[in-house]
Parts: sequence; C-alpha cells; structure tokens
Amino acid sequence: MNVIIFNMPWYLRLLRGIEISLYAIFFAGLLGGSSLMVSTKPSEAARRYTRSVEFDYVSWTLEAFAVKLDQAVLGTPYYFPEISRHQIVVDYLHLMDAILSDENKINLMFSDPKISNPPVASQPLQAQLNGLEGQQRQLSPLAEAVLQDQISATLADLGLTTGGQPLPPVLFHISPLPYDLIISPRDKIQQDAAISLVPDLSVDQQNNLETQVDSGLNVSSLVVPVGGIGSYPTMVMRTTALDWLSDTIAHEWTHNWLSLRPLGLNYDTTPELRTMNETTASISGNEISVLVLKKYYPELALEYNIQNVSLPLNQPKANFNFNNEMHVTRVHVDELLAQGNVTEAEAYMEQRRQFFFDNGYAIRKLNQAYFAFYGAYADVPGGAAGEDPVGPAVRALRAKSASLTDFLKTISKMDSFQQLQAAVSPGG
Repeated sequence: MNVIIFNMPWYLRLLRGIEISLYAIFFAGLLGGSSLMVSTKPSEAARRYTRSVEFDYVSWTLEAFAVKLDQAVLGTPYYFPEISRHQIVVDYLHLMDAILSDENKINLMFSDPKISNPPVASQPLQAQLNGLEGQQRQLSPLAEAVLQDQISATLADLGLTTGGQPLPPVLFHISPLPYDLIISPRDKIQQDAAISLVPDLSVDQQNNLETQVDSGLNVSSLVVPVGGIGSYPTMVMRTTALDWLSDTIAHEWTHNWLSLRPLGLNYDTTPELRTMNETTASISGNEISVLVLKKYYPELALEYNIQNVSLPLNQPKANFNFNNEMHVTRVHVDELLAQGNVTEAEAYMEQRRQFFFDNGYAIRKLNQAYFAFYGAYADVPGGAAGEDPVGPAVRALRAKSASLTDFLKTISKMDSFQQLQAAVSPGG
C-alpha cells in the first residue's frame, strides 16, 4: 500500500507539512551530536585544525527542510500516475549522468596542459552544464518525493510502520556530501573522532589537514568520502545508480529508526556498538533496496550492481579479490599493533596500499583511521573488518531471524555487544 495518497486534500498536505516540521525539529536535537560528530577529547583537539573547513549542518538542514516542506504542502508528485512517477526517477538518473559527465569533462580541461586557457575553452560546456543544473533543480524534488513514497510503501509492506507510516517518515535530500575526518590512535584501530568537513576540499587540502593533525596530535587521521549521513532530512550523495541510491536512503532511514531505540541511542558508546549500528543499517538498506527495485523498477534490477562506492576504482585486475586481500591486510596490521610494532605496521600498510594500486584500486592512504572507518561496515564477510567478531555476529542474527523486521526489532533493543553474543550463541 502507498503511505501517501494521490490527490491528497490541501488540509492533509498542510498537516503533513506540520508533521515534517515537528520531526525535523525533534531529530535535529536528537541527532545533532552523535550522528554528525563524535564528541570526544580527540575531536575537540582536532578542531584546532578543522574549524575553518567544518561543514555547516544548520544551513544545509534549513535549506533541505525548506525543499521538503514545500513538497509536502504542494504534494505535486502525488498527482502523477505510477508510470509517470517511475519516469520521473529514470529521467532524474539520466540527467544526473549528463551533469556528472560534463563536470568531469570540465575538470579534465582544467588539468590538460595542452589547453592554454581552460576558462575560455570550457565556456560552451559550462553553459550546457548550467542548463542541465537548472533542469535538475526542478526535477530533483519530484524524484526525491517519489522515492520517499516508494521506500515508505516498501517499509509498510515489511511491517516497519506505526499506524501505517514509517516513524520517522522517510525524508532525504540529494546533495554534495561533506567529507569526514576520521581519527584513530596509532597503536590500535579505533575511531576516536569523526568531524564533518566541507564537500569541496581539494586532495591537497585533505593531505595537508591530515599531516597537521597527525603530527600535532600523534594520531592516525584520514579524510574520507561518505555516501550518506543520518541527519534529518538525511543526506544522500549524487549518483546515477538507482540500486545504490535506494540502498543509501534506506540505510540512513534505518539509522533514524534505530536512534529512537537503545541500539541507536548508544551508537557512540563503544566501538562494538558503532559496528553493530552500521552493519545493521547496511543489511537493512541492501534488503530494502532489492525490494524497491523489484517492485517499482524491475527493468533496472538486473542493470545495476551494488558496489562499495567509497573505494575509488581504476581498472581492477582479473582474479584479484579485493575483499580477501583487505582482510589479510587488516589481520596482519592488528597482529603487529598488538605486539607494539606501530612503525612496522604503518610501513606494511603503505606497502599494501601500493599493492592495491598495482591491482587497480587507487586507495589514497591506508592507515589505522582507514580501518577504523571502513571496518565498521561489516555486512559482508572479510574486508576491512578483519577478524572483528561483531560483524559476523550481526550477520548470524540476521540469518537466524525469520524476517528483516524481526531482525531489526530484535537487535534494536540491544545496548551491548554481549547481548548480541548471547542472542547468537547456541540456545540463545
């Protein structure tokens, strides 16, 4: 069933707008600390270096909220029949593909030594890009509203609703996302801080910031891209892949849903609980995305394959198993750090980074902070999580659960890794 009804009367649309306003205010207060910046001493120390480039969540949220409020009050996409709603999303993806292609062409022109005057040479392409971006500003709110409704209906089919509606309502906005500065100790892999930075940091700026933080605090740091952020509305990165897009929307909604329950409320309490949260959201996002594509976009279900977009790919060599090799790397790094061999572990990670590059995976920096960040996403075996037992335990709980809904309701009540271990132990 559809949660939002076509031809919704004006007074119901107004009530919908008021409802969205109340949820936005509530989640702004609830999520403002834990989801957007880990509040620890390392983060406060690091902010000496990051204050000038930190992301402004207040401005972004106000802008996104205004878009959502207008859409809720007008109810424009809900007047369209299902076939038109389908086409809105497909057209949006094609438009985004054209925009990303033109942006890439312009960037190449500015880096091509054979082009003496890039600003002049790129003017025709820039004019074309400006036109495409104007179309996007008109189409994007419609596409977002359609996807919100389709994912809401899928959640209703799964029984993940209260009174027939997901709580909180599915609400997201596509935009360039901030980077995260991840900080880990050098002698162990552990995320001590995550600070959101502006989305237009150049690679040189990222490297310089990491160097300053590393030398000033004697830590391991890394600026990483993120695909989504569990603010409210949630943030989602621009993409042309519908499976990845729907996966990320559902992933971030799951974080919002968990934040009303013990597991989400304890996101930052321990590293194990952070991994439980992220792995749960990854499993949920993946399964919900599959259902959305099968129901609303069956012709695209086989066209796209979900990939880890956080990893920049060059041309991976055949028969090279990235997940297995990264698992081997993490396990050996953990062994070296446990022995106190920090310098040796860092030298080994650099050797492995070059090894990954030679096999087609252009990882800019491989260090403790890299594993602290990517190791928390343990919805598939192996990879950056190494031998961390948390991911396998979450997957084991999903395997023994009768449905995704049962799994989410069970794990959402937990506030310690010990509870999860007990649940998946024999007889648990």
